[in-house]
Amino acid sequence: MVTHNWLYDGMLYIYALSLLFYFSDFIDRNRRAKRMGTGLLIFVWVLQTGFLIHRIISHLDMTLMTPFEYLLVFSWLLITVSLVISRFFRIEFLVFFVNVIGFAVLTVNLFVIGSGASLAIWELVRELLVVHVILMICAYVAFTISVIFSGMYMFLHGRLKGKQWSKSMQRLPSLDAINRLMLGTTLVGTPLLMLSLAVAVTSILTEGRYGLLLDAKVIISFVALALYIGILLQYRWFNGTGWKFAKWNVLCFAVMLFNLLINKLSSFHGWS
Repeated sequence: MVTHNWLYDGMLYIYALSLLFYFSDFIDRNRRAKRMGTGLLIFVWVLQTGFLIHRIISHLDMTLMTPFEYLLVFSWLLITVSLVISRFFRIEFLVFFVNVIGFAVLTVNLFVIGSGASLAIWELVRELLVVHVILMICAYVAFTISVIFSGMYMFLHGRLKGKQWSKSMQRLPSLDAINRLMLGTTLVGTPLLMLSLAVAVTSILTEGRYGLLLDAKVIISFVALALYIGILLQYRWFNGTGWKFAKWNVLCFAVMLFNLLINKLSSFHGWS
């Protein structure tokens, strides 16, 4: 648990899961993912409305709103507006980016002193760093599986193009199936990497250690994220081929591996 308040924890976790589905629809139009994301977002809105009502009832003697309430209302309004847009205007890209901001506000709000929702600041930062590491590990798993599919795609594509038939080819799925699996696992890993970096940056900013934003690991992580988003957008919007996606996917994974190998040169994971 990130906080001592189960309702706030529930909002954060479900909100993050909702963003994963919205990202899938954002990159590669997926109506089922959009429905799941919208359903989870509505549930987050219900939880946040309940949390707001609870705050109002338990703080009736307040003469002024604290920064915590301001940010909480701001996040609630962002979710409300995004749901209205999704229902009446169907501008998916705007809905996705609005909710990325809403999730960031909800996360930053954990660190507002006197909110009554979070742990001691140092303990909260440490727990969020654990969340960051878990999300990053899950992203590495997804990207590892994706790069294996990339290798399979490049091997099978090369053999078929050169008309070099072998028994090993019979044990592989079709190029189309490998392509879908390669794309799908990348679609899972990319938002996990995005959320992991969002949590890490929030922790850095909270402790005021802004110099860590220039740490090699942080910079390379953002480079890797930009590359993954780039190849997904190229494939989806510019009719990229499976072969080109596979090659770039291997390059992206090489950047992630390099980022892993420079742990000893980085001070990021030892800063808290």
